Amino acid sequence: MKSKNSVLLVVNPVSGGISKEKLVAEIEREIANRPFKLSIYTTTGINDMESLKNQLVLHRPYRVLVLGGDGTIKLVADVLEGLDISLGILPAGSANGLATHFDLPDDREEQLEIALGAKTILADRLLVNGNVCLHLADLGINAELIKNYEQSQIRGKLGYILQSIPTLFQCEYPFSFSIEANGSTREKEGILLAIANATKFGTGANINPTGKIDDGKFELVLFKKLDIIEIIKTIQDAAEIDPDFAEIISTDRAVIRSKSGVPLQIDGEYMGESSKVEVKLCPDKLEIAVPSSFGSVLGT
Repeated sequence: MKSKNSVLLVVNPVSGGISKEKLVAEIEREIANRPFKLSIYTTTGINDMESLKNQLVLHRPYRVLVLGGDGTIKLVADVLEGLDISLGILPAGSANGLATHFDLPDDREEQLEIALGAKTILADRLLVNGNVCLHLADLGINAELIKNYEQSQIRGKLGYILQSIPTLFQCEYPFSFSIEANGSTREKEGILLAIANATKFGTGANINPTGKIDDGKFELVLFKKLDIIEIIKTIQDAAEIDPDFAEIISTDRAVIRSKSGVPLQIDGEYMGESSKVEVKLCPDKLEIAVPSSFGSVLGT
């Protein structure tokens, strides 16, 4: 049985290329003034799932706070599967896509207020080739960028920026996809095929403007070409995407095939090249703390 005043903070010390010591100290000071007992687990990259499961048994938290990026959130979501424990986000990664989707504020005190607050939603989980995906997965040029970023020595958004131009020149796009969804198969070509549970990349680019993270569906968003004007529109949070630039398929299950391997990433983690990707919804959802305005804006 979980304890209503127990909170577990999961810290990724290397995410985003920033030190977490001061952030953890700030969180400890803030929670000291609240009726919560705080426990801290710092990831090491070695047996973290098993260690986190032991922490949950030991502390029986009612909520797990994640100080890290989308990859750390994904790790915690894996551990929480099937458990009646909610999650709060304290963004500290390179891109922070889920935090961008939920429009979390930059102020740390406000973030903590939301992460510990009563407003929650039951977010969909996707399974992409058997891997849990909460935010976005994709095949193509963005996954290639993430691969190059992971191989570089520079962390944070600067690392992404420095890898973006060489990726554009080196990546062998366009890619050909066979997309099986909603009872039909489509043969398509494009530079990127996104599997979108959320709406935005961590950069703020709105690639899935009509998507909802808790509606029992996900969107396949095929970007057909590099179009600077349309890219700028997505960054400016456009309400619609030009169908000549991108095509959107809403579904609850899909199989994507390609004749040769295409780079694949899931929630910011490069997964190698894949020639077949199966996507479906998990029956188990994840309870996530969100701003009080989230439901009224996106209709959750």
